[in-house]
Amino acid sequence: MIQRIDPEVPGRFGSLEFLARQVVEGFITGMHKSPFHGFSVEFAEHRIYNPGDTTRHIDWKLYGRTEKLFVKRFEEETNLRCQLVIDNSSSMRFGSSDNEKKAYSKIDFSVECAASLAYLLRKQRDAVGLSVLSDGVDLHTDARSSSVHHKMLFTQLDHLYQPPAQSKAKKTNTAELLHLLADKIHKRSLVVIFSDMLDNSARAEPLFSALQHLKHNKHEVILFHVLEKNQEMDFNYKNRPYRFIDMETGHSVRINPLELRDRYVEKMSQYHNDLRLKCLQYKIDFVPSYINEGFEKVLLSFMVKRAKLY
Repeated sequence: MIQRIDPEVPGRFGSLEFLARQVVEGFITGMHKSPFHGFSVEFAEHRIYNPGDTTRHIDWKLYGRTEKLFVKRFEEETNLRCQLVIDNSSSMRFGSSDNEKKAYSKIDFSVECAASLAYLLRKQRDAVGLSVLSDGVDLHTDARSSSVHHKMLFTQLDHLYQPPAQSKAKKTNTAELLHLLADKIHKRSLVVIFSDMLDNSARAEPLFSALQHLKHNKHEVILFHVLEKNQEMDFNYKNRPYRFIDMETGHSVRINPLELRDRYVEKMSQYHNDLRLKCLQYKIDFVPSYINEGFEKVLLSFMVKRAKLY
C-alpha cells in the first residue's frame, strides 16, 4: 500500500512537487499517445523537434537564437483535460491525530492526492486545472499542460497544505458551488472531486442535483468521498463525556458518544449509501477514500477511469 507522505517533509523542502513525485514514481510510468492530432490556438510550450514531425510548427525564431530545432506544442496535444476539485470547507480540517504527530486531516489527504494526480497528469502530458471550494469558489484555473501552469498549481496546493494558524471557519455550500463549477468548465473534462460531501443543506437532493449537472454537461466525474473512518464514520470514542464542536459554525454540545453511536452510525451509513446509489444512477465513479488507508486506491481508480476514456 502507498502510505501517506511524511508530514515533516513539506517543512524541509517547501514544495509538494517533490512529495508527489515520491508517490507517483514506482506506482506507474509511461504515457498514452493522444488520439487528437490537431492543435488549438493556445500555445503551451516547446518540445524538441523529432524526425518525422511536421515542419510547420518549428519555432524558427528560437532556432535563430539557439541553433536547435524546437516545435511549438499546443494545448490540444494533451491526452485529456482533468479538473481537480478540492473541498476546502472547515469540515475538511477534521482528521485523526495522536500525541506524537501533527493531526492528519481530510484536507491534508486531499491535497496530497491532488498533488500526486497533478504530477501524474504532467508526466502523461495531460492538461490539468484546479478548483478550490469552500463558502465560495476560492480558486478556479482552466486545464493546461504547460510547465509554468503546473508550477502555479503546486504553489496553490502548497498554500492549502500549510494554511494560516488561525483561519476563519468556512461553511460548506457544496451543492451551489458544484452548479457554478459545472458552468465554469467549458470544455469536456474528467472532473475529479475530493470532498467529504457534508453540506449544510437540510436535504441531500440539491447535492445530488449538482452532481447530475456535471454529467449533464458531458463531463466524466470521479468523486473521492474523503472521510476519517474511525471517528467520523464508526464513531469510536471512549465511554466518557466529550465536547463536540461544529467546525463550521462553532456550536458545541457535550454528550457521551455511546448514547448516540448506533443512531449516528446508522444515519452516516444511510447517507453514504444514498450518495453511492445516486452516483451509480448518474454514472459517476464513487470511491470511498479513508484518509489513513494510503493513496493506492485513489491512483488506481484514476488510472482505471482514464483507461476507459482513452
